[in-house]
Parts: sequence; C-alpha cells; structure tokens
Amino acid sequence: MPDAMGAVSQGHHKPISVLCLITTLNTGGAEMMLYRLLSQLDRTRFMPHVVSLLAHGPVSDKIRSLGIPVRSLGMRQGVPNPAALFRLVRWLRADRPDVMQTWMYHADLLGALAARFAGRTPISWGIHHSDLGAEANRRRTLLTVRACAPISRWLPAKIVCCSEASRRVHAAIGYAAGKMVVIPNGIDPHLFHPNPHARAAVRSQLGLPADAPVIGLVGRFHPYKDHHNFCRAAQVLHRSRPDVWFVLCGSGVTWDNAQLVHWIDSAGVRDRCRLLGMRDDLPDLNTVFDIASLSSMAEAFPNVVLEAMACGVPCVVTDVGDAAHMVGDTGTVVPRRDPQALAQAWSAMLRMDCAERAALGAAARQRVLDEFSLARAVARYEHLFAELAGRDGIQQPAAQEQPCADLAA
Repeated sequence: MPDAMGAVSQGHHKPISVLCLITTLNTGGAEMMLYRLLSQLDRTRFMPHVVSLLAHGPVSDKIRSLGIPVRSLGMRQGVPNPAALFRLVRWLRADRPDVMQTWMYHADLLGALAARFAGRTPISWGIHHSDLGAEANRRRTLLTVRACAPISRWLPAKIVCCSEASRRVHAAIGYAAGKMVVIPNGIDPHLFHPNPHARAAVRSQLGLPADAPVIGLVGRFHPYKDHHNFCRAAQVLHRSRPDVWFVLCGSGVTWDNAQLVHWIDSAGVRDRCRLLGMRDDLPDLNTVFDIASLSSMAEAFPNVVLEAMACGVPCVVTDVGDAAHMVGDTGTVVPRRDPQALAQAWSAMLRMDCAERAALGAAARQRVLDEFSLARAVARYEHLFAELAGRDGIQQPAAQEQPCADLAA
C-alpha cells in the first residue's frame, strides 16, 4: 500500500488531500470507523492525514500503521483552548488540504471555524450520535450541538450522518437538512466471519463449556451502554436458565469496576459471568456468542451489532438509533430500559433449536453483505470527497465485495 505522502494518482490528477479532524482517537465506534475507512481508502486517488483535538489514543497507532500521518492539537477535555484553533488554522494554510472531513461535534465546530479562517477549505461534518437528551450527554456537548445547528446552514458543504436516526434528530433541532447525507458504517466481512475453530479455542481459553449457551455484550462501560439493564435482564433469565453464561467486554468492563460488580452480584450471576475488559480479538470473540446483545439506552449506529451479525450471530437489541434497521428480521428488538423484555427475547431465542438459530445467524451475515459492507461505505465516502474537491467526474470504482462463501463455512 502506498504511504500517505507517496501515493501516485491515476491519470494526470494528483491525489485528493483529505484532512480528517476527529475529537479523540480513543477506542470507540466512530474512531474505529475512521480507521476502517482509511484502511480501505484508494490511496492512488486520496491522500489522507488525521488530526485529533485531544491527545493521541490507541487508534492513533492503528492509523499510523497504515502509513498515514497523525497529529494532535493537544487539547484537554472540557478545557477551552483558543490557541488550538489558531494552530489548526496555521496547519490548514500550510497543508492546503482539498477537503476536510470532521468526526463528532467538537471537531465539527472547531473544524468549521478553522476552515473559515484559513480560506474556505471545503468541509463535511460527521455526526455519529442520535440521542440529544440531557441524561445521556454532558452539558458542554449539548452546548456544542446547539452552536453547530445554526452555523450548519452556511459553514459545512455537507453533513454526513451515520444513521437515519441521527439525520432525523439533528434536522429536527435546526441542522441544515438539505446538506445531510446518510452513510451507514460498514464492516469488513473478511475480518468478521463465522469461525468454528476460533469458537472452540476462545471458549476453552475463557473456561466456558463447549456446549453452554452464551450471551455476549461488547461495549465500554458508559451510561449510554446501560450495563445495569443487561445485569437486571441476566437476573431475570437466570431464574429459568441457570445454564446460560454472560460474556462482557470493553473498556472499564472488569472485576475492578465496583459499580458493575455490584450490579452483577445483585443479579446473582457472578459465577456465570466473564468480564474481559478491552479485547483486540473481537472477530474471534464474537464467534463464542450464541446471542449478541445490545442493552444501550442511546446509540446512533452501533457497530458492535454489525460485527456480531457478520460473524453469523443473531442479535437481541434495544430500540435505539438505527439498531432495529440494522438487524431487520434477523434478530429481535426490545424497548430500551426494559430488562424484562430483554430477558424474554433472550429466552425465546435460546428456545430455538440449533439449526433455527444458525439460519437466523446466516441471514444476519447476509444482511451485512447486502447492506452494510465496508466497501459500500468506503465507496460513498470516496464519492463525497471527490465531489467536494471538484473531482466528481473522476471514474468511481465499483463497490463490490469479494466472494465470502468460503469464510461462512
């Protein structure tokens, strides 16, 4: 793969320089989607570089491993820093990117102002959130959203929403609806796929019986994710299905988390839980699950659902963001904050015989291939970048997946 500064264009056009400005490069859905996009971006046509508002995080190294430069403005969370704005303006004037794509609210606002001061670099905002309730957001985040709404009419050229739910919510509070385009996140089905060998190996590693029913939850410990809802549902299910195991992973999901452990102990399922913390083997870990669950009270486009679906795992999800649209008829959708409904949905899916549940999982994977592949998302971003740079007449490559039948075996 050519590096970011040495990509050679096809024909007489030089590569389109794309600055991706993101609030943070800690591990999260939006951050990982940026990494995946950059990993597949056509480097003969696009020359990406990345700037993070906050200090470097784990995703910084992943992006650098692609040969893409990553810089930080060195801002601190919750601390206004006018100097960072002017530093970004200087970088824009020096680098003169053809396009700026921002990711998340604070980057949207700072990027728009910097692009204006630097000379009108074409900018596209990125919205990766759909719940604007006071309970689910910090006050400064909501203030940033309210500031972005009126200026969305004249500063960004486009506004990318990762879900239809995000588009509706933000249009309703005054964001420029005519500039919005929905580009759902995508998953690489070659990376996430059914793998019986990994299933057996990881179950053995975790001390799980080979034939035990396992319900999985992947997500950092955060109020949005509503681990309390999951634990209460586990308590309900455990009364009738004490054979079920619960495997949870994500940042902060460890036995050192006193709040989470209290919920687990209150549910009486400590001896049926595995808390794994951060994992870098999610393609393999997902194959362990018989059911993948989402217990969140707020999401926009939960990537973890697609990852499980691509691995052939049927999902039970709360009705948040675009989760219901993602699973379609391949899973079950329940109201948020309703542990009884969540437990009942788990129980119903566990009552299916193995063949029926496997068919549901196969349908889930096919839905990812048809609607939510990474190639499809990358092609849409490439078209957007070319359009903003005035190169939309350039031939666009077809967004096609290679056959995956061998992976699904």
